[in-house]
Amino acid sequence: MAKGKVLAGIDVGTAKVCTIIAAAAEGKINVMGVSSTPSKGLRKSQIVDIEDAIEAITESVEAAERMAGYNINSAFVSIGGAHIASQNSKGVVAVSEPEGEIINDDVLRVIEAARAISLASSREILHVIPRDFIVDSQEGIKDPVGMTGVRLEAEAHIITGFSTAMRNLSKCVGEIGVATTGLVFSGLAAAEAVLTETERELGVVLADLGGGSTSLAVFVEGSQAHSAVIPIGARNITNDLAIGMRVSLDSAEKIKVALSQEKKLPATPSRDKEEREKQDEIDLTKLGIKEEISTASRKTLIDGIIRPRLNEIFTMIGLELKKSGFGGQTPAGVVLTGGGAHTVEIVNACKRTLSMPTRTGMPKGLSGLVEEIRDPVYAAATGLILYGLKNDGGAPVRSGGGGLGKVLSRLPVKGVVGKAADFIKSFLP
Repeated sequence: MAKGKVLAGIDVGTAKVCTIIAAAAEGKINVMGVSSTPSKGLRKSQIVDIEDAIEAITESVEAAERMAGYNINSAFVSIGGAHIASQNSKGVVAVSEPEGEIINDDVLRVIEAARAISLASSREILHVIPRDFIVDSQEGIKDPVGMTGVRLEAEAHIITGFSTAMRNLSKCVGEIGVATTGLVFSGLAAAEAVLTETERELGVVLADLGGGSTSLAVFVEGSQAHSAVIPIGARNITNDLAIGMRVSLDSAEKIKVALSQEKKLPATPSRDKEEREKQDEIDLTKLGIKEEISTASRKTLIDGIIRPRLNEIFTMIGLELKKSGFGGQTPAGVVLTGGGAHTVEIVNACKRTLSMPTRTGMPKGLSGLVEEIRDPVYAAATGLILYGLKNDGGAPVRSGGGGLGKVLSRLPVKGVVGKAADFIKSFLP
């Protein structure tokens, strides 16, 4: 285990902070540590309170480290929020040796040419994803290295975000002594964990429903073609329940979870009206809610409160698809993942609103403690590990409890105390 590379992924969301630590060895990626803790300091996937966010990330990372028995020095971190935007760009270069073969250097140059887009001073490029290449007017080439040609073109998908949002997230992770190896768009990370190659080739829409926002990633002909974030998530459903039932947000969350976990009743029609009403009633006394409400109608809650909000979310996804121009190119349908994918009747609502095949995406690709992460909640965190292996390969990590250097690095100290801590750390191994 120690000989392999150790990778860490931190999925910082509005509702939860999920951390996964995994070791890659002998062609397998074994999960060693997992944690999911309530998030603080974020609203609609963007940091609004640095101190609270640091506290939540610290709690999640330390819980995963205790389970793994490893201290992480670096991690891939997910980023979302309505500031995320995308566009497709083209680049053209002349092949360096027209009589010879296209080499890696030519590919890097053409991607760099595609990267040259005009951006507002407040935005930065997060990802440049090559979609396909054109060699002397021959289209649809996925890997041009080794081919012969004179002119090389590339179409790339570019994802951008606000510089301040990216820096604030890196700062929060850095304050606990963990370097950010890379920021990864949450939709791209989730896609790594839940989509199949067939779905990517046919054309598919991935919707990662988080607490405060929904990340979209549209794949056409095997590559990502559009990325966006809709600023509505599963927490809006909780808010609707709280307002509709006149209960607290905590009680509304418990009711929402209970509805999602309830087993479907058999479809046999009941002749007795009283029996039908009894089947429709939910006993709220078992949920431990503070309010003096004993029962509620399942049908009223789902049809009157939850379904209208789900219809709104999927209508907005449909409008985003129409705006992107890739609406009719996704016959594989929609894959729902993230914590919001547990919402009752969500698959049916998506099928009805978008008229597309729909399934719930479970993360896959990892071994080890897979029972802990076999849940859509861990899709983005699992995807960060897979993305990290593909793009970085991981980094060796020290084993053991940490010592004074680790403790000092975890303290978000500033000013004179910070300088003193830095001075002490300079003498530590």
